[in-house]
This record gives sequence, structure tokens and C-alpha cells, in this order.
Amino acid sequence: MEYTANEYRYTRMKYERCGRSGVMLPKVSLGFWHNFGSVDPYERSRDIARYAFDNGITHFDLANNYGPIPGSAEETLGRLMDEDFRPYRDELFISTKAGYEMWQGPYGNWGSRKYMIASLEQSLKRMRLDYVDLFYSHRYDPSTPLEETLQALVDIVRHGKALYVGISRWTLEATRFAHQYLKEHDVPMLIYQGRLNMLDRAPQQDGILDFCSQEGVGFISFSPLAQGLLTDRYLHGIPENSRMSKGKFLKEEMLTPELLAQLRAWNDEAAEKGQSLAEMALTWILHQPGVTSVLVGASSVSQLAKNLQCLKCI
Repeated sequence: MEYTANEYRYTRMKYERCGRSGVMLPKVSLGFWHNFGSVDPYERSRDIARYAFDNGITHFDLANNYGPIPGSAEETLGRLMDEDFRPYRDELFISTKAGYEMWQGPYGNWGSRKYMIASLEQSLKRMRLDYVDLFYSHRYDPSTPLEETLQALVDIVRHGKALYVGISRWTLEATRFAHQYLKEHDVPMLIYQGRLNMLDRAPQQDGILDFCSQEGVGFISFSPLAQGLLTDRYLHGIPENSRMSKGKFLKEEMLTPELLAQLRAWNDEAAEKGQSLAEMALTWILHQPGVTSVLVGASSVSQLAKNLQCLKCI
């Protein structure tokens, strides 16, 4: 069935200016890290993406290695563009990244100019796009000169392959350098992507969030629910078929008695507010000074709908 976006989509979302730019990002953005790979049913991925856009989520966040298998989330987006979203391309803000291993050999990883530019070319082919709105260095590379990685980002913008650039998971010192370098080359840093949630407050503790606020750089939080810990999923133990039971991203030993007690206390606090733990966790992030948007994943339309309830509290 041909897709037509909901005509009221922009009344259902709140938007925030990204730093000192002209970009307005939805307070809740959709991450393609999980649930959009080749191992996932395409119909479910399509339903989630459609529901997101119908509710004003204009920002789709990807990376070259998202899947599994690596690259397949971008391929899913390419199919979605062709089948559903091509008429809405100018309403979408699409990002991707490079920084983790994508192919064998010395040029398929980290932050060299060769890798960054080659990776983006591959990403554009998979997503069936001429350009992305935002391209990130996905992680700090301690070996490649920062000037090389950053000049690659500058040239990517100048060649029209990306409109904006950002960085993810860089140290504060490297972030300061990147901000100054990009500013001097007339390609300002739009945004920093970092892990921020009620259990992991490193961007605040390390000074990243303060720096972004001071310099007019946006900030977007990934893993806002700590891979599901900040939901009701683990309040009574480790469910079968959960991420923790599979041990890939969450290890069973992480769920200590102390952590479980904290999660249950937060859950009780959320209930007193008439919220779920997940809603309270997302609201907490969006209330932090300097935060532009929060990236949520979803394994179903109903899960995404529940996460969007946080908008009522901001």
C-alpha cells in the first residue's frame, strides 16, 4: 500500500534548535542501531519508520556498521527511501557515521581520510542518497592525526556529500581541538553524540555537555535507556530472549543487587509521577541543560509509542 505521511505530523512533536545552527531537531529522534538490519523483518522496520515520521520524528540516525549485518541498516533505509520516503526527502534529517571496522585491511577502520571518505561513498550507495544531512566521526582515533580526520569532514561538506558534520565519543580535549579546527575551516561542528542516561552521566562529568552548551554545539544522547536497563524489563530478573540473557551488549553480572535496588526505587518514583521508568528516564535526559535530542530505538510500533509519551513531560 502506498505510504502517505500523516498531515498532522508536525503538531505531534516538539523541536529544539541544534546549537547555534539553523537546524531544528525533534526532541525524540529514531536510531537505527538495532531492529533495522538484515536479520530483522523488513515489514516491522517499515512500520516503525512510518510511525516515527507520522509523529514528527524527522531525524533518522544511522552508521555504516549498524545492522546486523554491518551495512544492512543503511540498506533498509535505502529501500524505505525508494518505497516510502523519497517524496519526503527534504523533510528528513538523515545522519550516518564512520569509525568502526567495516572491511578487512588497514583502510577499513578508525579515522583516516581514506576510510572516512570511502565509507561515506559506500553508505550513500546503500541508502540510495546523493548526500546525508549529517556525517559523524563515530569515535576518537588516537593514532590518526586529528587534522586528517577533521579535514576529511571539511572536504566531505565542500564536495556536497554532507550538509553538516559532528563527532561522537571524542574526548573533551579532542573535542575542543575539533571545534576550533572546524570553525577555522568554515565548517562548524553541528553536534556531539554521546551516551547520556541516568546510569551513565559521563558527558556531564567529563565536561562535554558544558563545552557544547558554551560553544553553541548541539548534543544528542544515545543509549538513553541503557540498553533496556532503564525500563521495566529487568525489575524482576533477567527475561528469556532479552539482551542480557544473550550477553552481547549487557552482561548478567551487571545486574547487581545494588543496581536492581536502584532501578526499583526509580521505578517507584516514576509510578508516583504517573510515568513508566522509561518515560522518566527519557524525560530526565531532555531536561538536562544543553541536550538537543534523544535517540531512541524501538523493536515495535507500540514500544516507540510508549517512548513518545515522554513528550508530555517536557
